Amino acid sequence: MLSRTADSLYWLSRYIERADFVARILDATTRLVSLPQSYTGERNEWECAVATAGDLDMFRRHYSGANEETVRDFLAFNPANPSSIRNCIEVARDNARAVRTAFTTEMWEALNGAWLELKSFDNAMSREEFARFLDWVKRVVLAFDGAAYRTMLRNDAFWFTRLGSAIERADNTARILDVKYHLLLPETEWVGGTLDYFQWTTILREVSALTAYHWVYRDGVKPWLVADLLILNPQMPRSLANCYEILARHLALIASSYEQDGEGQSIASAMLERLSKTKIERIFDDGLHEFVTEFIADNNRLGSVIAEQYLS
Repeated sequence: MLSRTADSLYWLSRYIERADFVARILDATTRLVSLPQSYTGERNEWECAVATAGDLDMFRRHYSGANEETVRDFLAFNPANPSSIRNCIEVARDNARAVRTAFTTEMWEALNGAWLELKSFDNAMSREEFARFLDWVKRVVLAFDGAAYRTMLRNDAFWFTRLGSAIERADNTARILDVKYHLLLPETEWVGGTLDYFQWTTILREVSALTAYHWVYRDGVKPWLVADLLILNPQMPRSLANCYEILARHLALIASSYEQDGEGQSIASAMLERLSKTKIERIFDDGLHEFVTEFIADNNRLGSVIAEQYLS
C-alpha cells in the first residue's frame, strides 16, 4: 500500500472518531447545564467542554467568553477550528475521496451522505434541535464504523483505519478523565458528593458506559471505579487498555504483512503490558492527573512514530 493511501485511511478514521467525541462532549455539557444550580456548582461547564476538546487557547482567540452559543458554534460549526464537527466530517470526506477505491461503497455512502446533509445544519438551532443534531452525528459515526466492520477485507487498509480510530479514542478518553478530575469539580466540593456523583455519571453517559459500569461493578458510581473501567478494563471499548490491545494487534498484523517490525510495535506492546499490570489504587496514589498527562504524551509519541514509520 502507498504511504499516502495509508495516511488518508488513518486520518479519515481519526477525524470520524473525533467528530463523535466532540458530539458526546456537547451532549454531556448540555445535560450538566440542565441540572439545577445546586447540582452543577460554580464552574463554567461550557469552558470545560472546550478544555476537554483540547482547544481552549484557540477558542479564546475567537470568542470573548464561553457560553452555550459560542461553544456550540466553535465545537460544532466553526471551520477555523480543526476539531469542529463540521470540519471533522469535511476533512474525513476529503481523505475518503482521495482514496475512494481503498474502502467499500457502503463506507463512502455513509460518509458522503453525512457530508451532504451536514450543510443543512447551523448554530441557529434550539437546544432540542441541537440535541437531535448531536444524535445524528453519533448515528453517522456508528453507520460508518459499522460499514467498515461489516464490509472491509481484513487487510492493511482495514488495519490502518483501526489504528486511526484506536489512537484517537485513547486520547479522547484520557482527556475526558483529566478534565473531569481537575476542572469540573469545584474546590468547595468533596469527591463522592452530590455534584461529583452527577458529573461522573454524565461522563459515563458521554462514553456510552453507564450500563456497562453497572454490569461490571454492580455498585453506585464511584470515581475510582469509573477510572478503572475507562483506563484498565479491556472489555470496555473506550478504555485505554482496549484501545492499546487494538493498536498492538493491528500494528503486529502490519509488521507481519510487511515483514518488518519497528518502533511503533515496541511502544504499543510496552504500553499494553503496562496497562495490564497497573492497578487503579496505584494510579490514584501517584495521581490521576499525572498518569493521564503521561499517557497522553506517550499516545502522541506513538502517533508520531506511526506517521514516521508508515505514513510519510
